[in-house]
Parts: sequence; structure tokens; C-alpha cells
Amino acid sequence: MKKIAVFTSGGDSPGMNACIRAVVRTGIFRGLEVYGIQRGYEGMIEGDIKRMHSHSVSNIIQRGGTILKSARSMEFKTPEGRKKAYENLTALGIEGLVAIGGDGTFTGAKVFFEEFGIPTVGCPGTIDNDIYGTDFTIGFDTAVNTALEAIDKIRDTAAAHDRIFFVEVMGRDAGFIAVECGIGGGAEFVMVPETKTDLNSVVKSLKNLRKSKSSSIIVVAEGDDLGNADQIMTMVKEKIKDPSKEFKVTTLGHIQRGGNPTARDRVLGSRCGMGAIDGLLAGKTNCMSGVVNNELVYTPFSDCIGRTKPLNPDHLALIDILSI
Repeated sequence: MKKIAVFTSGGDSPGMNACIRAVVRTGIFRGLEVYGIQRGYEGMIEGDIKRMHSHSVSNIIQRGGTILKSARSMEFKTPEGRKKAYENLTALGIEGLVAIGGDGTFTGAKVFFEEFGIPTVGCPGTIDNDIYGTDFTIGFDTAVNTALEAIDKIRDTAAAHDRIFFVEVMGRDAGFIAVECGIGGGAEFVMVPETKTDLNSVVKSLKNLRKSKSSSIIVVAEGDDLGNADQIMTMVKEKIKDPSKEFKVTTLGHIQRGGNPTARDRVLGSRCGMGAIDGLLAGKTNCMSGVVNNELVYTPFSDCIGRTKPLNPDHLALIDILSI
């Protein structure tokens, strides 16, 4: 293998640039020509592919987002679109791919290999931490710290006015961000997609907490079974029926995706990027480079795609214990 290409796909996450940097520089160190594909699979179809050098990735490790950009590609979901992508890669002599992204990215890479035989090793780039085969995903730690900083500030104003705040964090299908923020931010409740939310129990507990606490923080993952933070706040308010109690909602949204990556995300992105190159050179394909128990491991895409990564039950128990 002499030429490889790297691309980012799906939602951006802090630490992706650290991963790109590691892929490019490890590839060059191993004697490869490295190319960057702009806008993921869409750029692959359009032929937006350029040679990268060591200086191409200078001064990016501290930046959020992705210098290669990301985009959705409906055309890549068609055989005709994938054929165009293959022709553009082969015209440049590219023999292997590093895909930085999540489930959708890996699904596309798996189908692409089955049709055209170009090997791919993935790197887990998503703030949600919901990819099986790695303890943490690139961007998760930064997203948690960003949300936690906001929760700390919300706690100040909640205490000043004796308010109950519902803080919505990202997590359409997974509650990892919510749980980590709940523990780190001292939340009274955390609501996540993985567990059924008992509204009556929440209302009862809030009434009891008012006897010992003047304010409360409730962290809600956007994909909770009862709805978003605004919907849940409305339901709780209707059940408590106390005009003297103030309820507020803060939706943190996409600020969780941006910002300078933490040291943990920079190191994780760098390790996974190096692992992806070494995996390709070792003949691996259709797998993801991740870190489990601080060891670099390769997990087949078939095990990563669509497989639920469970929350740690001890963390859920910890929230209940520490909220009294």
C-alpha cells in the first residue's frame, strides 16, 4: 500500500483535527502518500481530494470542528454514487481509507468495501460516546466539559432565585453526556433514552427535595422517552401546580459540538489516527481503531454498527445516591 486517503463524515466533534493530524503524519512517517477528502463521501463523489503534507496539518490539534469538513451524501447511498467515488479514488491510485465518524460513516465504508474492495479502518468520531468497541469516542470528553461548564453557571442563578432548571444536552439515542454531566454537575435528576422516566416519581421527589434544597438541576438528554426538556418541564409544572415555584429550561444545543478539544480528546484522536494507519498497513479492513482499557484495539464494523453500548449502571445509581 502506497497511497491512502482520510475523511470525516457525520456530525463534527472536537478532536477530529487531532485525529486527521495523526493520520497524515503517521502515514508520511510510514512512507505513504496521504490524501484528504473534503466533505466526506460527497467530496469523494465530486473528486474533491487533495494531497496532504506534514505542514497541511500544522496548528490544527487545538481546533474544534474538522478541517476536512463534513456533509451528508444521499448520492453515496446509491450504487451509481459509490461507483463515481471509486473511480475518483482509483484515478489517484488510492488503495486504503481512514474514515473518521460514527455508525453511518462505518456503514457506508462497509458497503463500499463489499462492492469495490477498498479497505477502510475507522476512527470513532462522535460526541455521543455511543460506538461499541471503544471506551470513549473522540469529542465526548470535550462535549461533557462544555456542558458541565454551562451547568455550573446555571446552578449559580438557580440557587440565587430558588428555581428548578431543566438543562437539555445532546443525546438523541444515548445518555452518556447526560449521565456524566449529571454526576459532575451535581444534578438532582438525569433523564436518558436508555431508561424509562417515571414522571410521578420525579414530581414526588422534587416536592420532597424542596424541604432541604432551594433549587434543583435536572439534566435531560434530548432523546428521553418523555420528550425534550421543554415538554418535560411543562408536564412537571402541571403536576406540581405551585405558582410560587419557578421552572426554567436551557437547551445547550450545538455549543457541545464546538470548542477547543480537551487533552483527553486530543490524545484519543491521535492514538486512534495512528492506529488506523498501522491497521491498514497490517492488512486490516472493515474495522475501527479504538481504545479499551487503555489498549488500542480493532473492532469489526459489523460489531460497531447498530450495536447498543450500555450505560454504566453504577453511574446511574451514583446520581440517585448523591442527589439526596
